[in-house]
Amino acid sequence: MAWIILLASAVCEAVWATALGRSAGLTEPVAATVFFVALAASMLGLGRAVRDIPIGSAYAVWTGVGTALTVAYAMITGGEAVTLAKVVCLTGIVVAVIGLELVPHEKREK
Repeated sequence: MAWIILLASAVCEAVWATALGRSAGLTEPVAATVFFVALAASMLGLGRAVRDIPIGSAYAVWTGVGTALTVAYAMITGGEAVTLAKVVCLTGIVVAVIGLELVPHEKREK
């Protein structure tokens, strides 16, 4: 369940990053509201996920998936150019995130 929460919060990260870009410096009310709501949801999800997933892995997955989704959305909507280099790099991020999920995660004894 922690991984599902983490991935959902990574989607929220992509939403807040996109909304921030559209908010004109947080002056556009709808985009600014979407930014703050998605930011809160993203942070709450990350905070919940790290109860069961080590912070290093959780943060890497959260930022990696959020980054990949943000760039992919920008390329799909025409906000960024689609290049082979970007596609290869985004694929690398996704492969790395999947790899982190497949690695066994055990919390250290304190």
